[in-house]
Amino acid sequence: MTRRRTRATVGGFIQRVWLAPNAPSGRYPFNLPAVAWLARSGGLTVAPGVTFLVGENGAGKSTLIEAIAVAAGFNPEGGSQNFRFTTRATESSLGDHLVLTWSTHKPRTGFFLRAESYYNVASEIERLDRDPGSPPLLPAYGGISPHERSHGESFLDLVTHRFGPNGLYLLDEPEAALSVRGCMAVLARLAELAGQGCQIVVATHSPILLALPNATICEIADTGEIERVEYDQALPVRVTRGFLDAPERFLRHLLSEDEG
Repeated sequence: MTRRRTRATVGGFIQRVWLAPNAPSGRYPFNLPAVAWLARSGGLTVAPGVTFLVGENGAGKSTLIEAIAVAAGFNPEGGSQNFRFTTRATESSLGDHLVLTWSTHKPRTGFFLRAESYYNVASEIERLDRDPGSPPLLPAYGGISPHERSHGESFLDLVTHRFGPNGLYLLDEPEAALSVRGCMAVLARLAELAGQGCQIVVATHSPILLALPNATICEIADTGEIERVEYDQALPVRVTRGFLDAPERFLRHLLSEDEG
């Protein structure tokens, strides 16, 4: 599998994500509006620090995060660049056709968190920790197997103990297993990591995570355009705020639809 990389001189580790000119078209995932936008726009600029991708279900956030991870050399199911297990191949072929423009400095470490397959990553962590030919692995994850923690606790252990300075981290909907307080804890940790020279790209629906100061929020429109937006204009924030301000108005509309 060929990894295309070009080099640039300033900014975060990954500076730009674009679609190779010879990429297929007309079939999934290349017919997704967001992927078509990458092809016609010349690509997506990725800022240093933390970048959030937001949009409706089906907009292509997770597909794009996964493809960036694969193009960067991470295991499609998650983990570090040293993880090479396969449980069930479900990734799209988009990662084989993405080109990443890299800066001249490389990340010291990295991790791809894919919420839906972290159970498989946890099993691989246990397997590697038991391998007599490998150094102990669990201390890097808080000293406890992720299988012996709740889903949310294992996510918090990961970002607290495994993530470190000058790292590249790609996160697909980390809020999936987190309580509100858990999201706040992750927000605080992301702020700390950003201050330690990390670059982090996160696909999320969480208005709490989006409140991270100095983060870049990129919203994927229904038509596929990816544009930077401010916190108050981001879709998860607008919809959540509207619901909390007047839940009865939303419920009246939603429940009348169900009854019809």
